[in-house]
Amino acid sequence: MTATDLPLSAQLSVNDFVLFDVPQQFAQERAMLDTRWKDLQRQAHPDKFAAQGTAAQRVAMQWSVRINEAYQRLKDPLRRAAYLCELAGAPIQAENNTAMPAAFLMQQMQWREDLDDAQDAHALQALYEHVQLAHREALARCAACIDEQHDLPQAAQEVRALMFIERFIHDIENRLDQLDAH
Repeated sequence: MTATDLPLSAQLSVNDFVLFDVPQQFAQERAMLDTRWKDLQRQAHPDKFAAQGTAAQRVAMQWSVRINEAYQRLKDPLRRAAYLCELAGAPIQAENNTAMPAAFLMQQMQWREDLDDAQDAHALQALYEHVQLAHREALARCAACIDEQHDLPQAAQEVRALMFIERFIHDIENRLDQLDAH
């Protein structure tokens, strides 16, 4: 049974993986998610329910919003990882749980110093590439924790680290944009 076999009201409450009829795992094919999103949106389009009245159209609109929210979560690796952790009872709690390994904190401090010291686009681009590599490695560790080791508490820690790294990547991008503006 897939989510589309359920009554529309029940489809609103299933998890994203069930809704999209994809395995509940980190590894996902983006093309499959895109195709599934388009199919679901076609099924939920409010115009298809025009003859059934405003209540049916309202439910179809809710369904459409739910599909879009699920799609945004599933297509983004960091959000997908966080969602899988939450589903498995290993909440991220990024606001409350900022404890990180000392080595990671030292790396963050070094990157901040490197960003402060970077005076030109070349230095910023080198830092950006270095941090992007660290991001890919952390994402791979997160994927392994979820799909291979099934260690969701460790995956949650990797997600928190990835959140720090992504914020820092945005800081570098902002600095690069500032240089381009001058």
